[in-house]
Amino acid sequence: MPQSTPSPATAETTAPSGVRGLAADWSADREAFKVPWGKAMMWVFLLSDTFVFGIFLSGYMAVRMTTAEPWPNPSEVFALQIGASKLPLLLIAIMTFVLISSSGTMAMAVNFAYRRERARAAALMLATAALGALFVGMQAFEWTKLIAEGVRPWSNPLGAAQFGACFFMITGFHGLHVSAGVIYLATVATRLLKRNAEARRDEPRGDGGDESLSDANRVEIAGLYWHFVDLVWVFIFAFFYLW
Repeated sequence: MPQSTPSPATAETTAPSGVRGLAADWSADREAFKVPWGKAMMWVFLLSDTFVFGIFLSGYMAVRMTTAEPWPNPSEVFALQIGASKLPLLLIAIMTFVLISSSGTMAMAVNFAYRRERARAAALMLATAALGALFVGMQAFEWTKLIAEGVRPWSNPLGAAQFGACFFMITGFHGLHVSAGVIYLATVATRLLKRNAEARRDEPRGDGGDESLSDANRVEIAGLYWHFVDLVWVFIFAFFYLW
């Protein structure tokens, strides 16, 4: 009995399986593990960054519990002087509110991106970046205040010497992530606006459904990074400022 042979079209569209299929997917920038390649790589990056922040916070807790010198009281060290009153943790509370609010605007940007409303998504991403820049500015003010009071990574006139090293290392590393995120979001938003202008120009030839989905994926990947940065700040806020 003669065996049927696959048609050339079927043979051409059949994807390789196993390791060869995985390598072909990744090398061709196609989907692997049922998620876009960029999103998978972002998850890998965030997982590695979770370990780094986890080590930093674990080291901070070990230093905090084993130091023989008294640890500075966060309510006094991070108090903000307004007139004759000294308000504990006021600046830190505002910084936290700003960063948490930026998560809301970022989530709205992802929503609008999947609804193919590129202009609104880009505007919300730029608003998120502006809130991130405001956070970094307030963090720079906080650093300047502590440096003016004599706190250094190697010394601290307010108590345990390790306080300065832990503070500048952890908040500095997180601030670096926020700064990188601001640039990242602004870049994606600018590209989104450019794509929106091109789509409006080419509208008579089609709605560009695949390109819209690709743009939405880029916005969502940027959102993953930004939500991670916000989540890390919640842990820093709890462990460093409230403990």
